[in-house]
Amino acid sequence: MNSVRRNLDRLAGKKNGRTRVVVTGMGTVNPLGKNLDEYWDGLIEGRSTARTIEGTFPTEKLATKFACEVHGFDPSQYMERKAASRMARFSQMAVAASGMALADAGIDLSKEDDFRVGVGMGTGIGGFIEMTQGAISYATKGRLNPLYAPMIIPNMAAASVAMQFHLRGPNTTVTTACAASTHTLGDATRMIQHGDVDVMLAGGTEASLCEVGLSAFNAIHALSTRNDAPEKASRPFDRDRDGFVPGEGAGTLVLESREHAINRGARIYGEVLGYALTCDAYHQVAPDETGEAPAMCVTLALRDAGLEPSDIDYINAHGTSTGLNDKGETKALKIALGDHAYKIPISSTKSMIGHLLGAAGAVEAIATLMIINRGIIHPTINYENPDPDCDLDYVPNTARRQDVRVAMSNGFGFGGHNAVVVLGKYEESR
Repeated sequence: MNSVRRNLDRLAGKKNGRTRVVVTGMGTVNPLGKNLDEYWDGLIEGRSTARTIEGTFPTEKLATKFACEVHGFDPSQYMERKAASRMARFSQMAVAASGMALADAGIDLSKEDDFRVGVGMGTGIGGFIEMTQGAISYATKGRLNPLYAPMIIPNMAAASVAMQFHLRGPNTTVTTACAASTHTLGDATRMIQHGDVDVMLAGGTEASLCEVGLSAFNAIHALSTRNDAPEKASRPFDRDRDGFVPGEGAGTLVLESREHAINRGARIYGEVLGYALTCDAYHQVAPDETGEAPAMCVTLALRDAGLEPSDIDYINAHGTSTGLNDKGETKALKIALGDHAYKIPISSTKSMIGHLLGAAGAVEAIATLMIINRGIIHPTINYENPDPDCDLDYVPNTARRQDVRVAMSNGFGFGGHNAVVVLGKYEESR
């Protein structure tokens, strides 16, 4: 009888013969807050964090003089000062978010096999602030910080998290631009499903707000230049959008096999139901206007989850506030979801926190899971003038109370990288 019970328990931990992957902890540092409660309160209030940059770096030569910054971040609150001094800002934020996620998950790492706990981080650029500062130092003084190279390379955020918490399992870095941390969540899920690990810290981090960073995006006309009203600048899907607002921050989710989470009595936020990747194979920075590749990504993610378009209750859009992305994403959703696209509430977290580049997917997945757990959909703020090319339900300006069982979070990046993850409310018998 006991062997039958054990077999039934093992089957309950799998869906279609595949290990079920659940989310048990979350942590974030972003422009709305430095913990989950601050983040949630800002989202539901519909609070813009875009502000004129004052004192962080010179903006006189910039066409865009504002951003969504993380103010008051003190890395010494999350790690030893000496360790922090050896990290770039993007790594410091990754360590902070990961520590919060581990605490939130209530996982006792001393009881875990440290080769069975891994780390995956997405980032678009890596230590761009420090890279810029070092280049200036070398050009003007002829010298560099001895740790310049290891501080700026993109993999160092994931490496720093592993060193901070002594996690010796798989350690990966994804740099698929703005799709990076959505991509990371999917890859981490696959590692657990394949039996490589029991637990993955999966997330993303970005800290690239500096004069050269903004200049680079200004050069390709990607940023809003609404300097007279920065709080109104990030306006996804609105007719008068004129570019994205740059932001910074980090988010980490603790993913576990369902069996591992149940055995340790963990609280479960939700489940990763499906995941897919595609590529436009079209242009360095512009999305393919046909919308075919992101539409296929949505379709494949649904297929991976074993779901139909009608099963989706909410979509957290990539929603950058650029002319091409918002139009293209809307088109892709119509292709993939058909008439049901008009019935699904869609909102853009970027309307409030700006575009966190490689960290966007993880921070937005956290928002999506909070929506699933709390039954309130955060709005897309600054949606004032409808665009005929963007004619879906974007939950304009005011939060909406609604039950959400299954949600989708989209991430699309320069180079044509598309990543979609499907998240669901945890149900024991799903």
